[in-house]
Order: sequence, then structure tokens, then C-alpha cells
Amino acid sequence: MPPAFAHIDTWIFDLDNTLYPARANLFALIDARMTAYVARLLDLDRVEARRVQKQHFLDHGTTLAGLMAEHEVDPADFLTYVHDIEMDVLEENAPLAAALAKLPGRKLVFTNGDKPYALKVLDRLGLGASFEAVHDIHAMDLVPKPAASAYAGLCAAFAIDPTRALFVEDMARNLKPAKAIGMTTVWVDNGSEQDHDHDRAYVDVRVTDVTAWLESLLEE
Repeated sequence: MPPAFAHIDTWIFDLDNTLYPARANLFALIDARMTAYVARLLDLDRVEARRVQKQHFLDHGTTLAGLMAEHEVDPADFLTYVHDIEMDVLEENAPLAAALAKLPGRKLVFTNGDKPYALKVLDRLGLGASFEAVHDIHAMDLVPKPAASAYAGLCAAFAIDPTRALFVEDMARNLKPAKAIGMTTVWVDNGSEQDHDHDRAYVDVRVTDVTAWLESLLEE
């Protein structure tokens, strides 16, 4: 490893729009189903439902967190509905699997989605054997990133020293709490949806593609 990463013994990755490119548009399918769920739940047209959905996302970290807080939505019902999508837009990524296998230390997935969905995505990408574990929304007690408790829970569950951990994520705001506890932060700036906070002082490394970045890192 290059000197800047020689101390890292735990590599933590977000899932959606991080381990696959945002251009695959898989999350757009989930996003559309979230809008449909809100429209049905609150008897709204799709335009207003999307506005409400995005406001929950901005205010609470995820649409689900907002719906639970304000409308007492059953998380299992919501997650089952929004993750009922085809994944044929995803392709196996053998170069990424090879790069992950060469990283020294542990590899974990840290996602606001649920584990069954995450495992399906990983299998589709050919990464089913690449990670030690998936830390999902249920493991966070349904309090998602960027809540500080989500990061504390991850570190406690896997005995992680955050000063020796690196977190890769496409949602820049989800890196801020990681940086606050000492993690090295990598922002995948690939065009995925962001909030309106343009402060990026908590980003240590900016990349556009995880596979290319890891291959370059390993070559060094």
C-alpha cells in the first residue's frame, strides 16, 4: 500500500452507486418504487409524492426513516416493496473482485438498504465472496447513515478501530460522521444524488470509479 493507506486494516464500502456505477441506474428503479409507495400511502399524485419522498430523504437520511418518524410505516413492508426490482442492469465485475481480494485486511459493506437486497446485488456483481459481512439498516436499529449511531454501531459490531479504517461512499454527506471518528474517507463522485451542502472538507480522497481507483492504488 502507498504510505497514506499503509495503516488501513478495515475497508468499508457503501453499496448502491458505489460498488456499481451510478450510470447503471439501478437505484433509479428503487427511487421510482419509493415514490409509488409514498403516493399510495398518502394518496398523493406522483409529483407531490416525489416531493414528499425527497424531503424525507433530506431531513431524515433516508425516505424510510422519514416515513417511520412521521407516518409509522412498517419498515419490512417498505423495504420489501421498494427492493422488488430486476437487476439485469448490473454486470459481473471481475476486476473489482480481484482488486478487493488483494486489499490487506477486512472488507465490509455498510448500507442503508437491507441485507437480502445487498446480497442479491453483490451476487449479481460477482462480489458475493468479497466481503466478510454486510452491516445493514436492521443492524443500525433502523437509524440510517448519516446518524452518528450508525457508525458507532458498525465499529462496535466488528471491533473496528476507526483510525485504521477507510470508508468509500457515493453520498458525500455520509462521509462526514466517518471523518469525525477518525476514518479515512473516499468520496465516489460519480453523479449520484447529493444534498445541497457543498462543504467537502471531510473528504480525504475523491474518485470517480471504485475499480479504477483500487487498481491504481494496488499498482502503487
